[in-house]
Amino acid sequence: MASIIINKASAEDTDCIQKLGIQTFTETFAEDNTEEAMEKYLRESFNTEKVRSELNNPDSHFYIAWEEDNPVGYLKVNCSKAQTELQDETGLEIERIYVKKSHHGKKVGQLLYDQALKTAQHLNKSYLWLGVWEENLRALNFYRKNGFVEFDKHTFRLGDEEQTDLMMKKILD
Repeated sequence: MASIIINKASAEDTDCIQKLGIQTFTETFAEDNTEEAMEKYLRESFNTEKVRSELNNPDSHFYIAWEEDNPVGYLKVNCSKAQTELQDETGLEIERIYVKKSHHGKKVGQLLYDQALKTAQHLNKSYLWLGVWEENLRALNFYRKNGFVEFDKHTFRLGDEEQTDLMMKKILD
């Protein structure tokens, strides 16, 4: 496997983030959800206008994992008012670590997580937090392995369906 490079994304990467988001979300969640719920979520979450707006938000930071010229995953972190909940100035939200299925188990997620950690340290944040679907055992195990602990739950809407996300936090030294 070629080495993985992590680069900060900008508005010029809208198409890349959009395609990565749709592919990785579909690969991860399609078999456990209805086609209608998936279509609605993808249409609302990854349309060009929404992705461009998120990339232009100064409180959101995107990073793309590249294997040569091939984007294989991405990270989205939020601070301040860009956070989906909490909106605590001392915390940084990991909203997405998405990796193509072809690259699961190849440490791409870990490299993206390490970038989130560096970003939190650079921004002088006290903790990282995130929400993860209670049935996504792969992600839950990954975050627990990296020192996250559950502190709450919240509802995540996928189309018209409600699911439970476990909220997890890691205090930084």
